[in-house]
Amino acid sequence: MSARDQLTDTLYGLGWGTVKKLPEPVAVRLGRTIADLAWKQRGKGVRRLESNYARVLPDASPERLAELSRAGMRSYLRYWMESFRLPAWSAERIKNGFDPKDVHHLTDGIASDRGVILALPHMANWDLAGAWVTTALETPFTTVAERLKPETLYDRFVAYREGLGMEVLPHSGGSAFGTLARRLRDGGLVCLVAERDLSTSGVEVQFFGEATRMPAGPALLAQQTGALLLPVTLWYDDSPVMQGRVHPPVEVPETGNRAEKTSVMTQALADAFATGIADHPEDWHMLQRLWLKDLEPRPADGAAGERP
Repeated sequence: MSARDQLTDTLYGLGWGTVKKLPEPVAVRLGRTIADLAWKQRGKGVRRLESNYARVLPDASPERLAELSRAGMRSYLRYWMESFRLPAWSAERIKNGFDPKDVHHLTDGIASDRGVILALPHMANWDLAGAWVTTALETPFTTVAERLKPETLYDRFVAYREGLGMEVLPHSGGSAFGTLARRLRDGGLVCLVAERDLSTSGVEVQFFGEATRMPAGPALLAQQTGALLLPVTLWYDDSPVMQGRVHPPVEVPETGNRAEKTSVMTQALADAFATGIADHPEDWHMLQRLWLKDLEPRPADGAAGERP
């Protein structure tokens, strides 16, 4: 393991080992302080965040974009402070920490036994939303995680999420899709973060008026298994309670071949994500390149700012 990888693993280990022991007001202040320091340094992640916000709000002034990126970094660090503390939260704290709207789309789908796919963008804290599902709805689910370097860091994230009641599959290796399909055919729940393509087989969509690629997996799983496909968006307000919305199902088109159906369904997901992001851009934690214009030529992104 390189010195950099060792340092990264050690810092995350300190986060889970130390931050979860802090009183909540202290953790909140610490997260905000770190966010403001990072924002003032205007590193690569902060500049990319501002650039992405400029796609969401093309008429925003430089001052407005700077204001948004500061709020975005505070939201991002709130995610991390909450995530470090989640293993220490009581079941009651988790149940009261999330207030989703239109959750009947999810509960009706679970009751139908046809299988449900929840697809989310990188907004607010999807780990908290997942913990709420396993705790408040008493429903376990399966998800996929990007393999991180070093391997010990990936193992930390798997252990963390499994401790919250999730089954975690590695993104690489080729077997995740088959396992997800089996879980859905058994009437299970699958949750996927789905607005950033990590492969070379993503579906091109229009997102805030420009082309990007999003994963084909959610649409393909829905077609192959008959599962319900539900977009979800999340956001913070001024309270300690995270907000969210379960959007209406994305239906499988009646006509077209598999590729055509996948394109239509993935565009519908992108449109649902865009509505939530437009309403709460500061809670969209996209510190990486996303649009195709930014990926050509595509330099290797660094690990900084990555969120598994």
